[in-house]
Amino acid sequence: MLRRRLVRRTALFLVGAIIFVPASQVFPPLEEDGILIFVGLLFFLVLGLGLWMVNRASRGHEIEIIKRVYFGLLPVPWILAALLFINGKFDADPPRPERVSVVGKFSMPGFLRTQRLVVTSWREGRAIERLQVNRDDYGRFRPGDSVIVEVESGVVGIPWVYAVYRP
Repeated sequence: MLRRRLVRRTALFLVGAIIFVPASQVFPPLEEDGILIFVGLLFFLVLGLGLWMVNRASRGHEIEIIKRVYFGLLPVPWILAALLFINGKFDADPPRPERVSVVGKFSMPGFLRTQRLVVTSWREGRAIERLQVNRDDYGRFRPGDSVIVEVESGVVGIPWVYAVYRP
């Protein structure tokens, strides 16, 4: 009984984690790298807790606390995906333009190929920002170019990139 319910809920968690990745790219947050690292750590934490719980249950040990923590973490990717989508979709404030220079760029290979521009930061205490851009923008900008980054503040306070273009 526990294993069947565990498998179903873990499958729901995995679907949420998979859906989170493209959902985070619709309205890309400035802190996208940190958010993706957090979701990746959460992914392995939840799977590890699930395996630990099954192992303890098969030996007849108490698992009630682990089970509650495990089941409490399952909806987190869904909540984060919805939060990022709502943050960008319902943001009514006008974008704030920031003039920056392109320092570098890189393209990440893989299933969801993303291109990033590395630009000088306009935020206090930061040297650079990594901005997700589409393939056309990635090919158009070169290191040393001056660009305008339009930033939205977000409904829930998570800043995200609205557009990147030449001045």
